[in-house]
Amino acid sequence: MAGTMRILISLMSCWLLAMPPAALAKCLELEGSLVQGGLVWGNVAPGSQVTLDGKPLDVLADGITVAGFGRDAAPTAKLVVEGEAACTQTLQIARRDYNIQRVEGVPQETVTPPPERLERIRRERQLVGAAKAKNLQRPDLLQGALAGFQWPAIGPISGVYGSQRIYNGTPKSPHYGVDVAMPTGTPVLAPASGVITLAEPDLFYSGGTIILDHGYRLSSSFLHLSKVLVEVGQEVKAGDLIGEIGASGRATGAHLDWRMSWRDQRIDPQLLAPPMPKP
Repeated sequence: MAGTMRILISLMSCWLLAMPPAALAKCLELEGSLVQGGLVWGNVAPGSQVTLDGKPLDVLADGITVAGFGRDAAPTAKLVVEGEAACTQTLQIARRDYNIQRVEGVPQETVTPPPERLERIRRERQLVGAAKAKNLQRPDLLQGALAGFQWPAIGPISGVYGSQRIYNGTPKSPHYGVDVAMPTGTPVLAPASGVITLAEPDLFYSGGTIILDHGYRLSSSFLHLSKVLVEVGQEVKAGDLIGEIGASGRATGAHLDWRMSWRDQRIDPQLLAPPMPKP
């Protein structure tokens, strides 16, 4: 009997050794929203290498890794962890249905820009792209942001992420932010800590615009401001005053358009913020 047990244990040991590490390891638990427009994060063993659909993700010294999914993300994504606790996981990304939003009364030149405005628009897109491309390696900022965002302004939500926008009857790109309708001059507060990477008083489409970098290419953008009260390079904390609501750029009335990006993916701020408080 003892001999039979030794043989069984030996066979089981050989079977376990023959299994790939990914089959033995439990994959990471993710927080956040596994949905189009969502951001997720989890902890892996420090020093691990993580990829999402073959693209490397940042891994902080404490093992935090983050991934985001755009408006039209595919229904699945392959997450691979290599290192001390290797694993492979297929993420199921929930699909969303988006509304069509018709917006009338915007300045017609912002719907169909005249040729003399095209060079300005090109320069400004490069400016915004460069600000979002900065890779600020600040674990303290990212960890603080993932602990919770607050609303930069409190008020009625007049526009939501993902809506197909039709301006003055002309279909345009989807809306990638959440709009808060409040009067011109209403304070705009930093929703989480970060460093200002863009502070422009008058961009063609977005008017007064601020980009706030939360670290590792996670950023917030604030559009249509009447006042920009920060400078590039300035570090702010959650709740600090950064600007004032306005109706600059392509807007029909005073409101804040709050957008968020992770790398080149537009994500939904409303998924990261608590329910909108009552004014």
